[in-house]
Amino acid sequence: MAETARSPAPWRANFLAHVKDMDEPSFNLSTLHRIDDKTIVPRSRTVIYRGMWADMPVNSKNQAELNPKGFESDMPTLTSDARMEKVPEMLLSGQDADDKEMMQSGKGGPVEAVFWCSKAKTQWRLRGHTYIIGPDIGSDAVAPVRAAVERHMRGSASEFSFTRELTAHFGNLSPMMRGTFRNPPPGTPLSETLSAGEALGQMVEDLDDAVARKNFRVVIIVPEEVDQVDLSDPARVRRWNYLHVGEGTAGSWKITETWP
Repeated sequence: MAETARSPAPWRANFLAHVKDMDEPSFNLSTLHRIDDKTIVPRSRTVIYRGMWADMPVNSKNQAELNPKGFESDMPTLTSDARMEKVPEMLLSGQDADDKEMMQSGKGGPVEAVFWCSKAKTQWRLRGHTYIIGPDIGSDAVAPVRAAVERHMRGSASEFSFTRELTAHFGNLSPMMRGTFRNPPPGTPLSETLSAGEALGQMVEDLDDAVARKNFRVVIIVPEEVDQVDLSDPARVRRWNYLHVGEGTAGSWKITETWP
């Protein structure tokens, strides 16, 4: 059984309903960490789901200009500080081993996202790759990144601004959360000298704050395979595998119900 991706993915509605019902929409994100050219190890952390790319839930206090309505995708997002390990991990694992030059925006390597929706008693496991959206997303240099993401979106791409969407994601955060992008570099010793503007506990009201915006990134997850395990009925546990076949919105989803 297959459904074209020009329509919403067959798992999308249930996934969004389950995540919306979570007390906190957190999930575990696993990436590949390169130790050297021969050694790669897994890394995992808990992050917050920020909505689907191009169709994020809007905070009523968000002062940012929003993209027109009518866009949507099947790509979950999270936000991250570019200085945290997961951003270079994703960018490096998405490149050839001999290509070490990283732009602010780019394609990331393989990831796995695991949501446990306790009220629905359902686990969602999304496997795929990522795209990192940074301050240079509107430049000609990263036009291939925009084009690649657009292939997974529904709506008229000519009316959609990636720069506007990036700022809207920043505006969707609370001033205190925006202030975390002015924190000292994560993981560095307390003894190191801080750069101008870096400190804990700052409030950022300005959506164009130079220090915070330099570090702010949106991470887009492009699902290639989705695994759903429904534990709501212990006597009839059910499991489905959704496999994306083809490219972008021209592809389709193959649905297989499996033994749990």
